Amino acid sequence: MNEQNYAMRRRVLRSLAAGGMAAVAGAWSHVARAADVVTLPFENGLRPLTNAFPQKGEMLLLRSRPPLLETPFEVFDEGVFTPNDRFFVRWHLADIPTQIDARTFRVRVRGAVDRELDLGLREIMHDFERVELAAVNQCAGNSRGFFKPRVAGGEWGNGAMGNALWTGVRLKDILNRAGVKAGALEVRFNGLDAGVVSATPDFIKTLSVDHARDGEVMVAFGMNGQPLPLLNGFPLRLVVPGWYSTYWMKMLNDIEVIETSDRNFWMAKAYQIPDTPHASVSPQEKAFKTVAINRMVPRSFFTNLSNGSVVDVAARRIVRGIAFGGDKGVREVRFSSDNGATWTTAQLGRDVGTYGFRRWEAPFVPRQAGQHTLKVMAINTDGVAQPTTPNWNPGGYMRNEVEAITVVAA
Repeated sequence: MNEQNYAMRRRVLRSLAAGGMAAVAGAWSHVARAADVVTLPFENGLRPLTNAFPQKGEMLLLRSRPPLLETPFEVFDEGVFTPNDRFFVRWHLADIPTQIDARTFRVRVRGAVDRELDLGLREIMHDFERVELAAVNQCAGNSRGFFKPRVAGGEWGNGAMGNALWTGVRLKDILNRAGVKAGALEVRFNGLDAGVVSATPDFIKTLSVDHARDGEVMVAFGMNGQPLPLLNGFPLRLVVPGWYSTYWMKMLNDIEVIETSDRNFWMAKAYQIPDTPHASVSPQEKAFKTVAINRMVPRSFFTNLSNGSVVDVAARRIVRGIAFGGDKGVREVRFSSDNGATWTTAQLGRDVGTYGFRRWEAPFVPRQAGQHTLKVMAINTDGVAQPTTPNWNPGGYMRNEVEAITVVAA
């Protein structure tokens, strides 16, 4: 075991010895007090900033119960790994435990298996090979606020995403210990959150058996070298690299192998996208085939400049940002300083892994005073590039149009 893993193990074991996460005083629906506000660049974009949530620094508040907290975008300029205390938060159901005893926490593995398992956190940490993986966790509705016409749902800016180094064990190894029966089709996952009324459908997500056993899907207990924060899924969450975060079950406590296709609400009705190129339809279309949302698409962003930034005329400026390839790695990032008329290849920073953020940089010399439109485009290793036109669907999902900002040279 290397020094980093050993330190990680000691931190988690200390949390076990202390009974896991300390109790949070009261529900967070009563503690979200705004210290300041920011305005995101779309209609009704005013957002309070809050420091009132446990283990979280200053975050943009979309909703307090269940919590929706967005990462302020300047955080992404600090590095390719998003700090745990600034990592976005998205819950679907409002009844979320505010205290978990890691010593008594259990995960059941059941259903179409040869032997059912009842695993504690110590067993998961000690009995299976430990792995690490850098991966972007992104809400399917990230950037929904930019959709035109507007759509219902959480009106996120671009900060409903984050990249972390996840530590845990392969889901494949847990399933192999249970012994998946021949003929099993899917594996479904449940966590400790619940609805406040009995009629609320339990939040359950499903992967195919083959996907669940691909060796990359992980049951994680660590995030950037620390135990998972409570609001990011302590003590265990599913990590599904390259797929949207709706599948990344938090507070994971139930794994069920099933022999039929799962038709629960969250798989059959929620998180559906048009079965069309780029999941796009016209706002007038009403009848179209849909599929469950799945793989992410490539994206790139500016991080050290934003709309309205002022730069010096004729002075060389390094423009930088982050990119990721969706379900693949980043092959190339292209930068334009003339509204897309011409493009240059940006310099890529360190590769932390196929599914992680990648830093990019490009020089920019504004030759004339006035406004300049800058654009950035990511291309992944499958050759899939960000589109130059926006998609639209009624869920507000999968926005990844080429990013553009206007800066002023003076």
